[in-house]
Amino acid sequence: MWIVYSLLTALSLATSDALTKRALSSGDEYFIAWARLLFALPVLLISLLFIEFPPLDKTFWLAVLCALPLEITAIILYTKALKFSPMSLTMPFLALTPVFLIFMSYLILGERVSIGGGAGIILMAAGSYLLNIHEIKKSILEPVKAIFREKGSVMMIAVAFIFSLTSSLGKMAIEHSSPVFFGAFYFILVFLLFTPLAFMKNRGEIIIRKKDIIPLASIGFTYSLMIIFHMIAMSLVNVAYMISIKRTSIFFSIFYGHHLFKEEKIAAKAIGSTIMFSGFVLIVVSK
Repeated sequence: MWIVYSLLTALSLATSDALTKRALSSGDEYFIAWARLLFALPVLLISLLFIEFPPLDKTFWLAVLCALPLEITAIILYTKALKFSPMSLTMPFLALTPVFLIFMSYLILGERVSIGGGAGIILMAAGSYLLNIHEIKKSILEPVKAIFREKGSVMMIAVAFIFSLTSSLGKMAIEHSSPVFFGAFYFILVFLLFTPLAFMKNRGEIIIRKKDIIPLASIGFTYSLMIIFHMIAMSLVNVAYMISIKRTSIFFSIFYGHHLFKEEKIAAKAIGSTIMFSGFVLIVVSK
């Protein structure tokens, strides 16, 4: 079941990202990030009505307080990356999160991965290099140079590292509460803390036009589903394995990037993503 929930997380995340990128073509990234959280709230609040509130100890609050500022930083960088660069080039770098998690989940949670997982890491690193294989005509190092020329890719690498921290802290909080409760409660707090920043960036005024309600509601709804599926899946298995499967959102993102935004060189980018996915599979099989 953890694989099923992880795949549902991937699909809902990629769908929300595609809808977000479309909205970003005419909107401010802080407003869109805030609206994504706002329109996710109804599902999150309703979910709280159907669960029992768990007792919360010091470990839970410590994990939440440490994760919140990191989460808000990641949201800002994530949304900017979607705005400034093609989805098919930025999203695959989220595959680096499991690489970072090999170390972060051990340091924070004491979770270990197998030798097969290490081989998976090598495949993911190779896949990230080959994302820019179409640049190889210039020089063998050109793909690396292209990565750092692409602002969105650099931002997404930073997001991948931050997510390795927040995922580990989130797993800790889940172990000291419950999956659905933590997912809903945590992102309600994220929304409350992010709201002043969004208003400040929009000069103290945020206006949601009538024609924007349905697109923004679609973004928020798919994002709320991602949150719930993510937390349930993470409660069932080692966090590095769960995030590896979640990163199959890369393939959905490449599909959306090609069909919705007419992004080019999809075949070359898909090769790198496929190698990354082979690393994911090896990690999961090694479990």
